[in-house]
Amino acid sequence: MKSNSREVSFTPVDNRRLAALCGALDENLKQIETALDVAISRRGERFSIAGQPARTEMAARALEHFYKGDPDALAVEDIQLGLIEIMRGSAPQAEDGETPPLLARRPDLRPRTERQAKYIRQMQTHDITFGVGPAGTGKTYLAVACAVDAFERDVVKRIVLTRPAVEAGERLGFLPGDLSQKVDPYLRPLYDALYDLLGFDKVGKMFERNQIEVAPLAFMRGRTLNQSFIILDEAQNTSPEQMKMFLTRIGFGTRAVITGDVTQIDLGQGKMSGLVDAKNVLSGVRGIGFSVFQAEDVVRHPLVQAIVNAYEQRGAVRPRNT
Repeated sequence: MKSNSREVSFTPVDNRRLAALCGALDENLKQIETALDVAISRRGERFSIAGQPARTEMAARALEHFYKGDPDALAVEDIQLGLIEIMRGSAPQAEDGETPPLLARRPDLRPRTERQAKYIRQMQTHDITFGVGPAGTGKTYLAVACAVDAFERDVVKRIVLTRPAVEAGERLGFLPGDLSQKVDPYLRPLYDALYDLLGFDKVGKMFERNQIEVAPLAFMRGRTLNQSFIILDEAQNTSPEQMKMFLTRIGFGTRAVITGDVTQIDLGQGKMSGLVDAKNVLSGVRGIGFSVFQAEDVVRHPLVQAIVNAYEQRGAVRPRNT
């Protein structure tokens, strides 16, 4: 495909904004180059962008957008998130035309894609929601965000985190410590999201008051959970029996979110995934929401989407047990 060059210049120049735009050792410019597959060179306030026409136009919009932003609050993470939105166009809206507000410590918390907006709306309006898709699409993080939102609004009295204890192709062996310490490595992504959304101190106090509970999936049998927000993470590694057991734990005033990626099933060969089975069995049940994410919904480092796309194109990763 043909390549062209695009020039961008900022006059009168603001050195603070220019330094924030470029980042230390031009790190921000490198992020833009990698994400959009362009080459950027600059001399002072003048930038030259080389690449495919559509990509150079996006890069020019990115430079102008980041230059106009707050120079004191422009970090690499802001560059990466901003690039995702620029590559997709405008920010998504929820079904009612407004981005659904979530109560959390992060003021910039909002859906970055249309499917994320739909996912949040389903979690707010359905008692049971399934979030299925590749890594980096925000399934787990947004589930934790909605759990925090429901707790802060006093919709639920506690947050319950659970997942099957299945290693990703490794043999971890005996893990020392009490039950919580044994399960901690498996639930670390959920903890990270809680710390980000509530702060370390508040999360610690909520654990002490039993407002946040960690429960291995195998320990859920026989329980009925009322007024809780339950998150079952890595659900692709459940068996159909475990999935049925989990779903029948739902009590009054409880919401459940089940997340997983059917392209990363770590069960033994020939074993049916409970997540795949649930999609087939429950897809027509009213009151249960299903959000299926695609590679274009990846909201991580821009290279993650490229990696997901590359694997999909090669066909090396296919949903098993379908």
